[in-house]
Amino acid sequence: MDSVIVVGGGLGGFTVVQQLRGRGFAGTIAVVDPEGLPYDRPPLSKEFLAGGIDAEQLHFVEPHWFAERHVDVYAAAATAVDLPYPADDDGRVAVTLSDGGRLLADRVVFATGGRARTLPIPGGDLDSLLVLRTRADAEALRSSLRPGTRLALIGAGLIGAEAASVARGFGAEVTLIEPVDPPLVPAIGRELAERLHAMHAEAGIRVVTAAPTAIRATAGEYSIEFADGTVVSADVVLVGIGIEPETALAEASGLDVVGGILTDAGQRTSHPRAWAVGDCARPRHDDGSLGRRAEHWENAMHAGTAAAAAMLGQEPPAPTAPWFWSDRHGVHVEGVGDMSAGETTVTRADASGRVQAAFRLAPAGDGQRVVGAAAIDGGVAVRVARRLIDRGIAADPARLADPSVPYKQLLK
Repeated sequence: MDSVIVVGGGLGGFTVVQQLRGRGFAGTIAVVDPEGLPYDRPPLSKEFLAGGIDAEQLHFVEPHWFAERHVDVYAAAATAVDLPYPADDDGRVAVTLSDGGRLLADRVVFATGGRARTLPIPGGDLDSLLVLRTRADAEALRSSLRPGTRLALIGAGLIGAEAASVARGFGAEVTLIEPVDPPLVPAIGRELAERLHAMHAEAGIRVVTAAPTAIRATAGEYSIEFADGTVVSADVVLVGIGIEPETALAEASGLDVVGGILTDAGQRTSHPRAWAVGDCARPRHDDGSLGRRAEHWENAMHAGTAAAAAMLGQEPPAPTAPWFWSDRHGVHVEGVGDMSAGETTVTRADASGRVQAAFRLAPAGDGQRVVGAAAIDGGVAVRVARRLIDRGIAADPARLADPSVPYKQLLK
């Protein structure tokens, strides 16, 4: 292997590049992304949207990092990826660019991410509806936020909740629309989800628990309609109802795609010269069964590391329990593992009696073990829970719930 092309400049793609160089690969590396230099996405709905950091601070590394490591960055879209067939042919991978260029390499990594899901209702495909996936999206939303702006957010997941919190800081009149009450239960458990969701109303955000049936735009104003006749009027509408994996290039290349580009544990696709990482990839297990796509920041980083190691014939670090975080209304939320697995939930309250951490437990021999955890302003709790999960240590539910027991003592 003398050359690699990475299609996509998110965390997964950047990690592949970083790991290849860090693991000793001296061949040619090219990154292809219409936005140019790779940058971080989570701050788009937090610090960047709020104006706390600028566009340059979104970059994973300083621009000179790529030149110093002889990594070529092409600010163009990949319009086609031609893989050699039959798969064992000595031909090279060819990537066609939107500016007419054509790159050749021995391997290609699909790090194409995902696109915002469209509301399947009349008006759900209006071009003027905002989404929040790129730096330009965040800049467009920020430019509309000012005191009195009527902002309607459809979807109260991580991005919707974070954007709602930031918008209130600009003095916008925010309406958060979400049919699930409370959202995020599978990610953080019902107890913490209820506490977090209640913070929206406490911050002056109107919460509508229903699914919109239509969106109409007239003279710069939006009318969001509901089945019971309710209408929400807004100046700006942001839709945040999840993503669809961006797999068109991979499908056109002949790769196996089922709700994502199918990969093994080393992020290899169905073609021996192609890998896939990040939001666009979906695991296919050794027995042929399909796992769930993971759309969190840390998963993209681990996938990039696994792909680089596999391409070089090296062993990647041992996997750890998946972890994520979110910030809204002045609190920091973290989760680890799987809060929808197991059988019971144990909670721990803070000094004011509010649920501060939740631990999901599953039977293990004669006892129980932690399979998931989440906390509000409780980073230590989550770090300890991660060790408990990774090590398979038996847990005492009474000690987990007891605020007099320091979290670190749970490891003893």
